[in-house]
Amino acid sequence: MKKKLRVAAVYHHNQLAGILLETPSGFSFQYQKAYLVEGRPIAFRFPLREVAFLYDSLPPFFDNLVSEGWLRKIQSCSQHIDEKDHFGLLLRNGRDLIGAVSVLPADEPLQDMSVNYE
Repeated sequence: MKKKLRVAAVYHHNQLAGILLETPSGFSFQYQKAYLVEGRPIAFRFPLREVAFLYDSLPPFFDNLVSEGWLRKIQSCSQHIDEKDHFGLLLRNGRDLIGAVSVLPADEPLQDMSVNYE
């Protein structure tokens, strides 16, 4: 049986920046064409370019967004995700990351995260 490959939408300051794709040989990240026009790089190791970035495993930038220690254990147990499945944990918990980047399943829309204090 073929493994279902997972796809994540990567947002930068609530704007769709690119797609992180699990491939049969690893992972790829590619910026959206519209984002390349006026967007900013999501990270130093991901300069703006049209060509996809290819990796054998989850790119370190994204891997470092996954929770660690006790929080990873809690997320893994309560969400029934293997603790070693960093991409799965990122897909499930990437909406509430510290910083400008959010990572969501590609079929899940980003809701406006701005706060109205009025």
